[in-house]
Amino acid sequence: MQKYILFIWTVLLGLVACSKDESYQIEGKLTQLQDPTLYVVFENESAKAIDTITCETDGTFKLRHKTGDFNTATLFFENRTRVVNVFLEKGKKIKITGDITNPKLLTIEGGSSINSQLTDLRKASANLWKEQAKLLHQIDQKAKNPIEEADLIAKLTNINHQLAEEAVAYIKKHTDKAVSLALIQYFFTNPDDTREADELLALISPELRTHFLYKELEEYSARTKRTNIGEEAPDFKVKNVHGQEFKLDTVKHKYTLLAFVPSWEGKTKLTDPYMVQIAQKHPEKELNLLVVTMDNNCNQIRNYLQSDSIAWNLVADSAGQATALMDLYNVSELPLCYLIDKDKKILLKSENSLEVNDVLDELLGE
Repeated sequence: MQKYILFIWTVLLGLVACSKDESYQIEGKLTQLQDPTLYVVFENESAKAIDTITCETDGTFKLRHKTGDFNTATLFFENRTRVVNVFLEKGKKIKITGDITNPKLLTIEGGSSINSQLTDLRKASANLWKEQAKLLHQIDQKAKNPIEEADLIAKLTNINHQLAEEAVAYIKKHTDKAVSLALIQYFFTNPDDTREADELLALISPELRTHFLYKELEEYSARTKRTNIGEEAPDFKVKNVHGQEFKLDTVKHKYTLLAFVPSWEGKTKLTDPYMVQIAQKHPEKELNLLVVTMDNNCNQIRNYLQSDSIAWNLVADSAGQATALMDLYNVSELPLCYLIDKDKKILLKSENSLEVNDVLDELLGE
């Protein structure tokens, strides 16, 4: 009996020792790191999880996430100004090393094989990536000089074009590699035109068409087409911060402006001057203006609105309303406005509120 118990105990210990580690592990050592706070967002097709850790003074960090079934993680360094994307596989540790001032040239090992393949591709084009980072920094510094800024943007456009050409050449040569899907996602997910992404996606080997990136790209293409100019605007039902319901298909005989903004800036009003002009010039009887903010503190927003002279119709991200609308309308950058006509067709899609203001003046008069 004792021998039997000893045998069972030995088997159990063996099973524990051999059990597969199902956690996600990310560690690394970064140089030039100034802010020790690291935010990590784990994602799959339908869920997200967020972790926050503090890096050591020498730039090292270690993170383990034990729950969920995720495909990717996005790491935000330096007060979220430096972004690093990695592809996950359960139980496979990821190691990130290098100079954080140029995230595209960090060495990423482990996890999915996509990580090391992207690292190799970027290092082969290191000069272009360095020039891109340099130009982005210069544009940020020259933002108040339109002439210099325009010249820098032209140079940046040329660099981006060269990188995209290299990506196309690689994709066409390696249609059976998952890293090609990652390149399509990075370079060719244009929120206004999916033709280039669709053409490249059609070249991908059938064996990869069950890959999560392939499915994401297909869904992205479908969402983009759904919100093209001239398409019928997707219907939705939301409640504003005062609890009043807004449903698009109940709007009759007037235009709707759907304005996505990153946050309710300022203490008492929206600081975008053209959005304020729009709200002041066009009454509710001729224009439905719905502002969607990523802020989620409805009480705080209501307090701000009480002292504002404009009766804003504002939807916050309480209960995930703003996030759901952003997904429905394929919003990848903020701010972004959709102007919807009286027949529920998308008339204009623009991140420029001045352009929206001018179009409304033409349609409705000043």
